[in-house]
Amino acid sequence: MNHRQIVFAGLAFITLGAANSAYAQVKEVEDSNALTVGIGAAVIPSYEGSDDYRVIPVPQLRGKVSDFAFWTRGPSLYFDVIPNRGQDIDLQLGPVAGVRFDRSSLKSIKDDAVRALGERDVAVELGGFVGVGKTGIITSDYDNLSVRVAVTKDVAGAHSSYIVTPAIEYFTPLSTRSFVGLGVSADYVGKKYGRYYYDVDAAGALASGLPAYSRAGEGAGFKKIGVNLTGGVSLSGDIRKGWALFALGGYSRMLGDYADSPVVSIAGSRNQWIGAVGVGYTF
Repeated sequence: MNHRQIVFAGLAFITLGAANSAYAQVKEVEDSNALTVGIGAAVIPSYEGSDDYRVIPVPQLRGKVSDFAFWTRGPSLYFDVIPNRGQDIDLQLGPVAGVRFDRSSLKSIKDDAVRALGERDVAVELGGFVGVGKTGIITSDYDNLSVRVAVTKDVAGAHSSYIVTPAIEYFTPLSTRSFVGLGVSADYVGKKYGRYYYDVDAAGALASGLPAYSRAGEGAGFKKIGVNLTGGVSLSGDIRKGWALFALGGYSRMLGDYADSPVVSIAGSRNQWIGAVGVGYTF
């Protein structure tokens, strides 16, 4: 397992990072400094739109320094420049930096036709996010609902496009030992993104046997929408500290011209599933 595969695997752990904010709300007074690290194993598609799956390791990190929070979402790192010192309303704003390794290694692609299309360069996506969270919504004084939008752009010259990711997340502790969470998100991408990953030019059609296709790169649009269910249970009796086990199940659906691409409709599938289990430690 090379380092690219390990970082890309974090995509499957996307809501496990968010889940730490749920059981953090159980504390009546949160520390201004905290750190949670996690590692697990995930089953994910071999590329976005694939119907082949592989098992890979997944890392996760979340914490805060002097009430300034940071967390990972897959291969992206978020940093909130607005400190939260225990308020019920959490305003969020800050930079986000990430990398995209999709189809950057032929070893990770199981489908012969897609492999014949060749590797894609690693994208470096920089941008920012804005959001708001509210604690004490439905089930208790400690459940949390948040809404966030991230906007990034590739600056490494791979797809050279932008990605807009709106997300809604809800988490609630069931007790001091366990929690559950639900997240819904979508990706809206620019036309260069579709052209880079989902169009098939004449040379690619000849090499792969897939039909030529150009509609994905004709305009911007929603690429996919997905939902994830997360759960966790403490091994120490208190999910606010020590060891905890996590599990994640997720489904996403490829949309529009991206779903109609031969890379998805012939070589892959519109239906994308992920699953992960892991262990984390909160200091």
